[in-house]
Amino acid sequence: MGTLSVLVLLLPTLAASAAPTLMVFGDSLSAGYGLDPGSGWVALLDTKLKAQSSPALKSWSVVNVSVSGETTAGGLSRLPAALAQYHPQLVLLELGGNDGLRGQPLPAMRANLDKMIGLARDAKAQPVLMEMRIPSNYGPVYGNQFTQIYGDLAKTAKVPLLPFFLAPVVSDRPRWFQDDGIHPNAAAQPLLLEQVWPQLQALLAHALNGPP
Repeated sequence: MGTLSVLVLLLPTLAASAAPTLMVFGDSLSAGYGLDPGSGWVALLDTKLKAQSSPALKSWSVVNVSVSGETTAGGLSRLPAALAQYHPQLVLLELGGNDGLRGQPLPAMRANLDKMIGLARDAKAQPVLMEMRIPSNYGPVYGNQFTQIYGDLAKTAKVPLLPFFLAPVVSDRPRWFQDDGIHPNAAAQPLLLEQVWPQLQALLAHALNGPP
């Protein structure tokens, strides 16, 4: 049984009568920077859920409170208000990329993510980490230490970890990225969703239905 499968079994089961909310809490990669409204991967996720035949999956609503340029420090300051406003059952934490691109201290980044995990749990929400990576030009040591934070934190905090969702597109930036070379274009968005959907689908289904 994989790590994600084990963690799924630890997730709380929601009441079937609840109207569950999935809150995506990230940066420009989830905010849809440079894209037309409705074409980002989060909007596509909402559409995909509404089209599901499973009543459990179809019942989820998606709230996107991502902010372009957000760091983990900024996210930490915003999260309490977002949790109080939307009362989500699941929180996808897609943050850290801007910390890495700015070369910020990694211990502070890890501490911020850890605190956000705690805040989500205090609000009775299940946090889910989204793995992030940074370009290789930042050096192998810093880059490896950056990525390792997500796997280590997922284990120590016992939270699910979704795979790096840019993995299907980073090898061909001219095709899949906007002119800035940082933000995926509209054509790439379905691939980003496809990368995380299998694990995310399992988390969403389990949260409502419980283990088989």
